[in-house]
Amino acid sequence: MKRIYKRIFPLLTVALVGFGAVAQVDNAGGVRKRSSKDKKKEQAGGPAVSERMQGFYEAKEPHDADLAYMRQIYRQLDLTKDANTPLYFPEDVIDGQENLFRIILKLVVDGKVPAYEYLDGREVFSDQYKMNITDMLERFGIYATPAKGSTEKNPKFVIEEADVPTGQVLNYYIIEKWEFDRRSNQMKTRVEAICPVLNRSGDFGGEARYPMFWVKFDALRPYLAQQYIFLSDDNNLPQYNLDDYFNMGMYEGEIYKTRNLRNLSMTQMFPDEDDRKRAQDSIDNRLRSFGKDLWVPSREEFLAMKEKEAEREAEAEAKAAAGDSIPERTVVSADEEPQKKVSSRSKKRSSTKKRAKKPKQPKVKSSSSSSQGNSNAAKSVRRRRR
Repeated sequence: MKRIYKRIFPLLTVALVGFGAVAQVDNAGGVRKRSSKDKKKEQAGGPAVSERMQGFYEAKEPHDADLAYMRQIYRQLDLTKDANTPLYFPEDVIDGQENLFRIILKLVVDGKVPAYEYLDGREVFSDQYKMNITDMLERFGIYATPAKGSTEKNPKFVIEEADVPTGQVLNYYIIEKWEFDRRSNQMKTRVEAICPVLNRSGDFGGEARYPMFWVKFDALRPYLAQQYIFLSDDNNLPQYNLDDYFNMGMYEGEIYKTRNLRNLSMTQMFPDEDDRKRAQDSIDNRLRSFGKDLWVPSREEFLAMKEKEAEREAEAEAKAAAGDSIPERTVVSADEEPQKKVSSRSKKRSSTKKRAKKPKQPKVKSSSSSSQGNSNAAKSVRRRRR
C-alpha cells in the first residue's frame, strides 16, 4: 500500500496543479463585454484617467543647472492649413471622435483640467490666475446649464453639442520651449500650453480674434492620447493620436511672438511684412540648427565624411582632366621681358588669325606726287617740240 500511495500521490499533485493553472489561465483570459451603462458613463464623463496615468504623462521641468540654452516661442496655428486640419475636424461628434476644442472645453467645464487667464505674453500658471468657469462662459457667450451636483465652490455645467462654438475656433496659440540639455547634448522641443482662439466679427466690421484661456499641455496629454486621428485623405487609418501630433511636431505654425524684455510681438517689432517674414525664418533656422552646430561626429561618421570629400575631389580632378587645356604660367627672367608660354591651342588660334587677315589695300598717291608727274609730262612734250 505504501508503494502504491507513493506512486499515485505525485500524479495527483501534478493533476491538481495543472487543473489550477488551467483555471487561472481561463479566468485571466476571460473578456467582459462592455455594457450600455459603461458606454453611457464614458460618453457623459469622458475617458477615465487615473492618477498613475496622469503622472506618466507629466513632464518634469529640467533643472537650470542642466540647461545650457532655453528660448520660449509663441506660435499661431491656422486651422485652414492642411497640416493643421486634424485639429478642426470632425466638427460634430462622430462615432466617439471629437475635435480638439470639444475635448478641451469639456475637460475645463467638468473641472478635470484647470484653465488660466490669457495675459498677453506674461502667462503665469498658478492658482492666483486660474479662470472662473462661470465668468468664462458668460464672457464668450457660451450657453450652458448647471449640472447635477454643481455647487458655488465647485460649479459644473452641461453644454449641448449645438452650443459648442467649434466653427468659430479657427486658430490656436501654443507656447513652445526649446531647451538644450547638457546631459544628453540634445536640443529638445516641448509644447507647454495651448490657447483656443475664437474668430468673430468685430464691433466695427471685419474679423476679431478673442483668445479664451491657456491650458497646460501636460494636463491634456492623457486625454489626447486616447483620441486617434488620420493625417491625410489618402490614408483613412488613424495611426497617430493627438498627443503624438504635438510631440512629433506635425503641426505648422508661424511665430507671432518671442519672449523678450519689452513684451513686444513680431508685428510690433517688424511692422513691414517682408521684414517680419525674414525675422521669423531666421529664428526658425537658428533654433533648428543650434543643436547641429554643437554636434560632434563619431569616428565612423568622421571617416565617412572624409571619404565623401575624397570622392568629390577625385570627381573634380576628372572633370578638369577631361576639359580644355589651361595655358601655362608666365616665365620671367631678370634680363628678359616676361614671355608667355603659349599652349598648342592658342598657337592654332593665332595661325588662323594670320591666315584670315585681309589683303593690303594699294597706297593712294599724294597730291605732291601727282603734281610732280604732271610737270614731268609737260617737260617731255616741250623737248619733243624742240
